[in-house]
Amino acid sequence: IILDPIVETGWEAVLQEARDAEIPVILADRSVKVEDEELYTCWVGSDFEKEGRMAGEWLASYLEKQNRSDEEICIVTLQGTPGSTAQIGRTEGFASVLEEHPNWEMLEYQSGDFTQAKGQEVMERFLESYEQIDVVVSENDNMAFGAIDAIRGAGKTCGPDGDIILLSFDASRAALNAMLEGKINAD
Repeated sequence: IILDPIVETGWEAVLQEARDAEIPVILADRSVKVEDEELYTCWVGSDFEKEGRMAGEWLASYLEKQNRSDEEICIVTLQGTPGSTAQIGRTEGFASVLEEHPNWEMLEYQSGDFTQAKGQEVMERFLESYEQIDVVVSENDNMAFGAIDAIRGAGKTCGPDGDIILLSFDASRAALNAMLEGKINAD
């Protein structure tokens, strides 16, 4: 069985059933939290926490090149599905870099459930709630596309020449094209 769990918890019983039936389980993309890691054969996926740290480090370097290292930087985060490995790792990784920059303010974290529609909805709320947003961290490309729609709908721009820096994850073909079009800063 190849299992791509949406969230990390709640898998003990089903994994135990597979083990009892002598069916190997391979975890794909996301991981699970279980007391007995022998309930699954292996996990194949990304180091999501490292991805989050790399995004924060990229932002620090970018702001330095823009001569904005000392500015107050207001950030919002479109998080993935709460409890998913990607959401947890990317949030924690970025937060570890955020702590190193006292002038970076995380205004709010809000789940966009890894979807474009929810990403747009949450970004619209962010734009209504906060007068100044310098950076949007989108924990996947689908939410980034929704954020782009919301930002444009509010009469603002994003990307390297825009009002808002937009960071995303997954590097899908469509997101890389959006980078080439100047809509996303880094992915």
